[in-house]
Amino acid sequence: MGESPDHTDRDGASAEDAPKPVRPDNAIDLGRGVWVMPGDVELRYSRSSGPGGQSVNKVNTKADLRVSVEALQNLTEAAVRRLKRLAGQRLTQEGELVIQAETHRSQRDNREACFERLRDLVTRAATPPKRRKKTRPSRAAREKRLKQKKEQGEKKQRRQWRRE
Repeated sequence: MGESPDHTDRDGASAEDAPKPVRPDNAIDLGRGVWVMPGDVELRYSRSSGPGGQSVNKVNTKADLRVSVEALQNLTEAAVRRLKRLAGQRLTQEGELVIQAETHRSQRDNREACFERLRDLVTRAATPPKRRKKTRPSRAAREKRLKQKKEQGEKKQRRQWRRE
């Protein structure tokens, strides 16, 4: 019983045995089991330079989505590292992802485009890269390569001009 109370909950289980957080009904699904609470997502709208005709100077249609990487739930440590690498310049020094969309004429469509880009980024980060399997050329492949190499050398030998 040498454990301090900070490491256990009421039932006496340690924090390491804690189950994964359960996804609430109002959470935003980002794919591959990753989700974020709506309160952790910040959306801002501003005037867009994209299409819109005369209303482009009057309506705030450009969408800026900001979400902290720590707010993304059910993402492994390796996936967080991949996400930070994939995010590139979209990641601020504070650890926030900033995604912008201004290709559509409506706020709703640009907001959906931001969430699609976030889902794509999270899905790519959550998918572990395939491990490379080492392969060796077969004996027949090695012999074929050497045969072609010899034929090529002989062909070049025949091209040379010899003095008699």
